[in-house]
Amino acid sequence: MQKTSETKVLRDPVHGYIHVDLQVVWDCINAREMQRLRRIHQLGGDFQVYHTAEHSRFSHSLGVYEIVRRMVYEIDSIAESLSDYGKAVVMLAGLLHDIGHGPFSHAFEDISPLKHEEYTVKIIIEDSEIHRILANCDPELPNDVASIIRYENPKECLNQIVSGQLDADRMDYLLRDAYFTGTSYGKFDLERILRTIRLKDERIVVKQSGIHSVEDYIMARYHMYWQVYLHPVARSYEALLSIMFQRMKDVAKKDPDVLREVSMFHPFLFKKEPDIEDLYQMDEPAAFYGFSRLLYCGDEILCDIAYRILNRKLFAYKTIESEKDYTAICDKVAAMGYDPTYYVYRDAVSQRPYSPYSIQDNPHNILVLQEDGSIKELSEASEIVKALTRADLKEEHKIYYPIEHLANEDVRIKTKTHKDYKESTIWQLSE
Repeated sequence: MQKTSETKVLRDPVHGYIHVDLQVVWDCINAREMQRLRRIHQLGGDFQVYHTAEHSRFSHSLGVYEIVRRMVYEIDSIAESLSDYGKAVVMLAGLLHDIGHGPFSHAFEDISPLKHEEYTVKIIIEDSEIHRILANCDPELPNDVASIIRYENPKECLNQIVSGQLDADRMDYLLRDAYFTGTSYGKFDLERILRTIRLKDERIVVKQSGIHSVEDYIMARYHMYWQVYLHPVARSYEALLSIMFQRMKDVAKKDPDVLREVSMFHPFLFKKEPDIEDLYQMDEPAAFYGFSRLLYCGDEILCDIAYRILNRKLFAYKTIESEKDYTAICDKVAAMGYDPTYYVYRDAVSQRPYSPYSIQDNPHNILVLQEDGSIKELSEASEIVKALTRADLKEEHKIYYPIEHLANEDVRIKTKTHKDYKESTIWQLSE
């Protein structure tokens, strides 16, 4: 693998510095598909809650690359098991693992026919700048990198490094998201974990002495999900995005001319399988511009939802205990002149701190290397994690709906366009 003329050092608030000394890595960082990630938030709706959560998929991808680089060079048992080519393959997989993401994180998949992992593989193996860079370095490189994204590389540890329960992806996003949201929930001792990771029988394991750091990591992940990723205000924003995309799909079938001004969305509405150039053109600035055009599209629901998204006029939320609660809200919304199909959003989320897979040697399990050389699954080696696995699954069922006209049942809405909201008092969610 060709080296850069000198090591490139990029300052990073999470890792201090990110080091690049392979030319193929540097070229991929500067490729158009990677640079597009600068224009996509790392967190879908959380920037509507935490005002400093403006970090991008680009910075996260560099962070994942740096953790992978440290793992394959600094952990002796891993470094000794990999050739220079193998190290490059897994570092590139870490760098490129998110290049298929659309705007607004996972919410965009409500309108896209393909999942972001599928787009990622397409960009790597089909005609793209990334593909040409990889293939020019080695004709086998695109397929080998894609095999890790698919979790199909025959060398199991490479898959685990990028995608597992204790992987470079999760370790970076927890620390990065905690930093940029200003929360402390996602903090854990990355240095200690890296010092205690080993490779045994082609599997990533953690030494017994590192188990407390892994326990902290498990709890950090759990708290970040409930306090950040599943924050109800962020979910309200994502609910509006989902409603917007659903309404666009419905309008595209009935009256596509309404959408003539938002050509950036056309491939995802009218094509069976958008190509990678379509995805390249779709970033968050393009999406926001499309929403601004929908303010004047003539469809009242699209106008209203676009106005809410652009101006943070979010839906309220309520925890529901039964189907009766849901039906009551739907009836109330309908009585106020709204279509519940688009003005009542049902959301169910659940999370368990750690859930071991049923098979002992399942590659997704976190494994602990005992002092006698044996291996135990994490919940068998840690009393704390064992207790967590026995805890009930935490679930929340919420509905999101417009509260500003429901607070007083005598209030009727005149129209459902954004113009009316400019003249009325809007109930806003607090942070």
